[in-house]
Parts: sequence; structure tokens; C-alpha cells
Amino acid sequence: MKSIFGRKIGMTRAFNEKGDSVGVTVIKVSPVTVVSTKTVEKDGYNAVVVGFGEIREKLLSKPVKGQFGKSGFKPTRHLREIRIEGDEIPEEGKEFTVDIFKPGDRINVTGKSRGKGFQGTVRRHGFKGGPKTHGQSDRFRAPGSIGQSSNPSRVFKGTRMAGHMGNRKVTTKNLEVFAVESEQSLLIVRGVVPGHNNSVIFVSKVGWKNAGR
Repeated sequence: MKSIFGRKIGMTRAFNEKGDSVGVTVIKVSPVTVVSTKTVEKDGYNAVVVGFGEIREKLLSKPVKGQFGKSGFKPTRHLREIRIEGDEIPEEGKEFTVDIFKPGDRINVTGKSRGKGFQGTVRRHGFKGGPKTHGQSDRFRAPGSIGQSSNPSRVFKGTRMAGHMGNRKVTTKNLEVFAVESEQSLLIVRGVVPGHNNSVIFVSKVGWKNAGR
């Protein structure tokens, strides 16, 4: 296993060996348990379904309870699928912790970015706005021309305009593991990772081809 799921706790600062202050993100990586497996022969690809997070059993739906009923494991709040490289598939019941990482590792972090609602072009795309002279008091944050005229008489697809911002899957690549706190199951990453506090994120080592989850 070269990847794991966790929860973003928030950002803080830490000090490196030189005494410099470094901005870091703290990720809570609760132990994940292999609930079931998928193989090339049966499903067309190798993968494991892992469960993590505590939850009361009465809050689960019957279909979700059925997945745990077959395996006999304690129900968890989240179920996620992780593709496996090679033919070595972990056994059901095997547990993975934050110890699969060590300080200095390079990782990719995937999460859902914060939703910012409907935003204009200045905030969404960094447009500078219109001129503030000659009485153009209503043009400060206007997008300007979008190129529509008698030729081509349409707006090209992909034109940068106002619209919904955030709330999409984002991957921040090549971050550095600053420290690993095994006793508290904390992964401390140098830099910023996507998502709001307490959101579920996916962490994988750089160079590992995770072809979907």
C-alpha cells in the first residue's frame, strides 16, 4: 500500500532543523482496514475496499451494513476503493496506518476544494477589470468583450467567464512529508492541501499510478 485516506485537521506552523518557521497542514490518518478485495480474474482489476472512521451501526443503511456483514468487520463511517499495483493484494482484515509514510517522502494529496459559490471573472480568473477613468464607474469588475459578433456569431467553448468556483476534485502534487506522529496518527505535510477542515482527503506517494478510486 502506497496510499491512504485521512481527514484534514487544519494548518499550523512548525520549525525545521534550521529554526525556520514552516507552514504545514495536519492530516489525521486513522487506521484503515481492508474490508474486501477485487481481482483481475473477478472484477477486471486489482483493488481493495478500505473502511475508516467510527460510526454508530444504527446510522448505516442496510446495503452498507451488508458489506460489513459478509466480512464480519466492525462498521466504519467511510468506504473507499484503492487500486493496487502488481499482483500482491493485501488480505481482508489487514490494517494500515500512517506509518506507511516517513519524513521526506514526496506525496500527492487529493481532496474536494472549498466551494465559493458563483464568482465573477476578477476573483475566478484573476482579471484586472476595466479602466477607472472617463466616467466608467460600472466597469471596474466587468469581464469585457467575449468575442461575439457577426463572425463567428457565437461564444467559443472554454471562454473564461463568471461561474461556479470551487467544490471540485483537486490534486496538489509533490508535497513533502514534514513529520509523522505515529502515536497520534498524524501526518504533517509541508504546504497547503485542498479541502476544508475535517474533509476526507486521499494521500498517495509520488510516482504511484493510481488509476481511479
